[in-house]
Amino acid sequence: MGKFFTKTIATAVAVLIVAYLLNGVKVDDSITALMVAAVLGLLNNFIKPILILLTIPFTIITLGLFLIVINVSIIYLVADIVPGFHIDGWFTAFIFGLLVSFFTSIVESIIGRLPSK
Repeated sequence: MGKFFTKTIATAVAVLIVAYLLNGVKVDDSITALMVAAVLGLLNNFIKPILILLTIPFTIITLGLFLIVINVSIIYLVADIVPGFHIDGWFTAFIFGLLVSFFTSIVESIIGRLPSK
């Protein structure tokens, strides 16, 4: 359970960074960023594998590019669920997903280097 919370905090920090850098993404406050990170983590762990399984033929035909559609759909679903989080378009959601993944990995590597008690 501690790993989920650590990853959620890292994702929330990444969401705040990306919302600051990217026009078209609006996050009201840090609580909203935490909610976005938690919902995104839950949807990625429970809904995304089901969607991938159901769309295997499309994924094979498009040589895996349909996974981008699934990722953007998950981000749009998070924007529908979490109040105070808004995305202004498909391309913005795509870039948001890429940047959140990038910054989350950086924040997690920094957190992983911190000494633990």
